[in-house]
Order: sequence, then structure tokens, then C-alpha cells
Amino acid sequence: MSAAGNEIAILEGKMNTGLTEERCVELISELAGLEIEITEMKGGITNTLYRVRASNEHDYVFRIYGMKTEMFIDRDAEMKTMKSLEPFGVSPRVVRYLPEQNITVIDFINGYTLKNADFLKEDLWEHIIRPIKIVHQSGVEITKTFDPMNEIERMYGILQEINSNYPEFDISWTIQALKKINAKAGTEKIEIILCHNDLLAENFLFTNNKGYPEPMYLIDWEYAGMNTYYYEFADMFQEILVPYDVETKLLEIYWEGKDLEFHRYMTDLFKPFPDIYWFLWSLIQQNVSTIEFDYYNYGKVKFENAQKNIEFIKDHYGIAM
Repeated sequence: MSAAGNEIAILEGKMNTGLTEERCVELISELAGLEIEITEMKGGITNTLYRVRASNEHDYVFRIYGMKTEMFIDRDAEMKTMKSLEPFGVSPRVVRYLPEQNITVIDFINGYTLKNADFLKEDLWEHIIRPIKIVHQSGVEITKTFDPMNEIERMYGILQEINSNYPEFDISWTIQALKKINAKAGTEKIEIILCHNDLLAENFLFTNNKGYPEPMYLIDWEYAGMNTYYYEFADMFQEILVPYDVETKLLEIYWEGKDLEFHRYMTDLFKPFPDIYWFLWSLIQQNVSTIEFDYYNYGKVKFENAQKNIEFIKDHYGIAM
């Protein structure tokens, strides 16, 4: 999962040996003859990220794709999403899309990167919900569908294909439990809309409208697809890990207080799904990524959180597993 994709806290002054000024000019000819400052951005666990600032005040993020990320990321769908959302002012502008070179260049958004604790601040709640609602109501449609159950089974298939064995996790039982929850949720009857599908705190950038059309931007659209509202919020809640009553207040703002009990119930049903998706993603990354990160323990926490939510659904809503 992409984390801190546009992290403002960058490694100042650390020149990147993998991205030179010459390479930047090759990719963006307008940079020729300008002074260029290259700094590595920390926090990315899917891609390697660099901020490139030019003397003409243009500011970019160069994103070099992680090893074998094409197994679970549809880059064309990501670019379609970002370009379609540009008029809405909630997503960075795409400057260059160069999939054959494993590079995407986007505008750098100069804002404050949210942390989990920021979701406890009531004065930010409307700002947090606004870009989510804009995306959901944008009418933008892409061909990629992110069906949570199908995506989890696909990721499990990838894990099996790379011959990785993790007997300490009862993955087969967990997937069967998710199938029962999925049937109860009646996903085939739920409206699907364009979703981000990776709303961790670090993918929110608060600009406070300083030269930007919107106060809050969403970044890192690699997992975007047509999905349900409930997975979107379940994923966000499992990332930001705020108290249950804060989750409910955020849902109340989004749904404007309408049918809140039903929306709360449906969101709860989807909570185990993102954790198992990112758990499987982590085990795959453990085997293929060259980025230094403890994917195994990151995934272990996700798996344990999913088990807690499966138990909650069984006990609180009486769904037999």
C-alpha cells in the first residue's frame, strides 16, 4: 500500500543517485537550462519518490515504480482517474506518464500531510469528507472495477503463484469467512462509484486553499477503481484507527445524517476486507519489493485487525462464520 506518497518531510539535501539532473531533463525538456534541486521523499513503500524543484518555480514529484508492482497496480487506470479528476481540483496534475520507463511525473502539492491524529480534530472533518464526496459524485467512470472479494482472491492467487507459504496465517478460513460476509452484504445490489481505495491519512494533503482550488487534495490513485462507498470508508477507518464514535461522526457528515444506522452497519461489514487485501499485498511485497520496509509485520498487524473485525461482525451482528 502506498504510504506518505507526497510526504512533506523530505530528506533535504540528499541527492539521489538514481535520478540525475540529466535524467530529469530527458523526461521533461522544459527543465533544460534551469537549476534543479532533487531530493528523495521518505515514506513510500510501493514506489521510490523524488521531489524535483526547478529555478522557474515548477515543482514536481517523480515516481519510479516499485519492482513488479504491475502485478497488482493498473497504471493506465490510475492515469485515467487522475486526468479525469483534474478539473475537480482534488488530485494533482499529471505532467508525464511514461509506463514504458516505469515513471510518472505529477505536480507537487505543497500542503500539510495528515496524520492519524488529525482525524480526531473536528474542525478538519468537513475538509476530510469534501474531496471524498467530490470524487464519489464526480460521475467519472473507469473500466477498472475494484470488487473487494474478487481483488482479495486475485491477490491470494498471486501469493500462491510466487510459491510463498505462510502457515501461521489461516488464509483459507479467513477468505471463506469473507465470502459469507460478502453474501450478507449483498454486494451485487450496491451502487458502485469511483473510489480511491487507499485513504490512509498520508494520502490527504491539506492546502488550506493557499493557491489551490480546494483545501484538501487526495494523492496516490494507484488502487482507484469502481467500488462501493462502504469499502472506501472501511478502508479509511482501518488505516486511521480512530474511535468508533469518530468513525460514526465522519459517516454522519458524508451521509448528511440520512439512514446512518444502515450505513454504519454496511461499513462495519466491509471492515475486514481492506485489512486482508493489504495483508496479502504485504506478503507479496515481502517477496518481490526492493524497498527496505518490514512488510511481514505490517501485514501481520493487518491480518490480526481483520480477525478482530470478523469476530465483531459475528458477535455484534450475529453473522455465522
